[in-house]
Amino acid sequence: MENTTEKTVLITGATSGIGRELTNLFAKEGYNLVLVARSGDSLRLIADEYEQQFGIKATTIAQDLADPKAADLIYEQTQQQGITVNILVNDAGMGEYGKFATETDLQKELDIVQINAVSLMHLTKLYLKDMVSRNEGKILMLGSEVSVVPNPMMAVYGATKAFIKSFSEAIRNELNDTNITVTVLMPGATNTDFFNKAGAAHVKGADPSKTADPADVAKEGYEALMKGKDHVVAGWMNKARVAMAHVLPDPIIAANARKDMMPKDESEDQTQQFTNIVVTVSVIAGIAAGLYLAFRQSNPVDRAVYRYKADKALSSAKKTSKSLGNSIKESAKKAQETLEDALA
Repeated sequence: MENTTEKTVLITGATSGIGRELTNLFAKEGYNLVLVARSGDSLRLIADEYEQQFGIKATTIAQDLADPKAADLIYEQTQQQGITVNILVNDAGMGEYGKFATETDLQKELDIVQINAVSLMHLTKLYLKDMVSRNEGKILMLGSEVSVVPNPMMAVYGATKAFIKSFSEAIRNELNDTNITVTVLMPGATNTDFFNKAGAAHVKGADPSKTADPADVAKEGYEALMKGKDHVVAGWMNKARVAMAHVLPDPIIAANARKDMMPKDESEDQTQQFTNIVVTVSVIAGIAAGLYLAFRQSNPVDRAVYRYKADKALSSAKKTSKSLGNSIKESAKKAQETLEDALA
């Protein structure tokens, strides 16, 4: 069937996972495709299917984004074919499981930085210039919940996702006076081949019962992109975790993330104990944040009430901190400082 918007989307990592699901969504809406992945044969088969089913044009570019020259070669090929890229989807990415100091492979980690951060930035630079000259375009970046959460046992992967979030927010601000938007899709663990390729199929976070459907993740990202949102956190549980990351100190967040990176057969006792601690501290931090906002927006009479409630919350935080470790004490201290700043 003939169904085309006469616009083109370029998608990296288009052959599997979230990238493949995003490709499905764009194809159904009639976008012409530029599909980028390492395997040329599988790319062509996929492209043929889309052309036959949706009456669109699908161009394939086989490039390994671990190659520093890949971004330039991709751009040159689209230029030579006269393809205008209206939407850029930087989906390709990889990870490596293990302790950074003693267990992971340096070359793989250098490739992770090249694929997840450098090539992403390079492609964005090339195609964004053209978008600015036309004053039209959209960019979707595949971030992660670990864009804002330290990620032990995948430290380099997590760092690249933090780069993506910061980089995207910065250039989005620079583009405020244009018709170009930049959106970051921030999923949590998703049921793709990512964990297997990263050597982490054995960890708790990779359990299929705890991972999101890539089609659902892609749908949230696609809708956010089309609405011009700055970011979207896919999945309600991930939204809660990202919100917690803005309240609790990094040591606690890192320890909680480390829990998901433990082997599946490890005892649940320690995990459950830690979860209870996090919930307790989250409640304290939430009380602190809520009282802070209420205090700032209240009249003088109500402030006296909030001051009393704040004192009670601080008392609870101090009692909790006496029986817990240094990271918990830091959380209580952070809550106390927030309230004391507000009440000063």
